[in-house]
Amino acid sequence: SVARTPEPGPVPKDSIRLYSMRFCPYAQRTRLVLHAKGIKFDTINIHLRNKPEWFLEKNPLGMVPTLETPAGEVIYESPITCEYLDEAYPEKKLLPSTPFGKARQRMMLEHFSNVELHFYKIPVRRLKGEDVSGLEAELKVSLTKLDEHLVKKKTKFFDGDTITMIDYMLWPFFERIEMGDLEPFLDNTPELKKWRAHMLEDPAVKATIHSVESHKAFFKGYAVEKPDYDYGL
Repeated sequence: SVARTPEPGPVPKDSIRLYSMRFCPYAQRTRLVLHAKGIKFDTINIHLRNKPEWFLEKNPLGMVPTLETPAGEVIYESPITCEYLDEAYPEKKLLPSTPFGKARQRMMLEHFSNVELHFYKIPVRRLKGEDVSGLEAELKVSLTKLDEHLVKKKTKFFDGDTITMIDYMLWPFFERIEMGDLEPFLDNTPELKKWRAHMLEDPAVKATIHSVESHKAFFKGYAVEKPDYDYGL
């Protein structure tokens, strides 16, 4: 079980280590990039309510995703870990090559980061019987903007007809749309709905996805602050 995770040995020479949590959308971003780029890695899952002391020594914030290199370098924060991987393993680049291309993706991510937690907040507050109309309105605006972006671009994905970094940054939250019964939000965003269908065909998405049942089961515990990090093992 993750709660008693012993301190791991050093990271093997030709590998990289990911400290993760199986249901964390932020850690999934890093897992998507590792898979998409074909990077050799091992995973250690951390019990986020009972973090081992050795992990806090590596990352005092105690957050996942955290990467560790064979040289003992530690990198955390999901967009930072993903950009690091794209630079450290330059084959199969996911970020655009131009400074403006990179900036444009970062701006999109920045806009989205204002509502990404709505995918959790809305269902949690609904369960508590609280009013979520304000949060729902904000999420609708954000999804409409993403849909309009795809309409203007006329491409399958957010930055062309192949998947790039921004698609992987957004994906974990859209994977969880059924977890909180938020699918009706996609009824007014047909291009976003198509994007989601295209993403489901991607090998890295297939390698990291959880079933709707698993997401719902984990969410049930998470919503009452009793997450089962070992669910399904």
